Amino acid sequence: MSILKVSIRQLKAARSLIGWSQEELAAAASISLPTIKRLEAVEGPLGGRKTTVEKIRVALERAGIEFIDENGGGAGVRLRKRQRQKK
Repeated sequence: MSILKVSIRQLKAARSLIGWSQEELAAAASISLPTIKRLEAVEGPLGGRKTTVEKIRVALERAGIEFIDENGGGAGVRLRKRQRQKK
């Protein structure tokens, strides 16, 4: 299994889909706000330490984000469908 590459645009789109500010993402990922601001200040792939990128990805996925890998149609993000609870 290959490691999913996440771009800054995907990160910003993901935050927008779930309505999170940079502060909320930093708190959910247990990283500093200046780190989020620094990472989002550039374009291209999400940089930084591997552990930082993983914390961001996991926090967003826990919030319902699915990252869509480049597959000819372009990389992206979407909200995961909510599972219906059985009665």
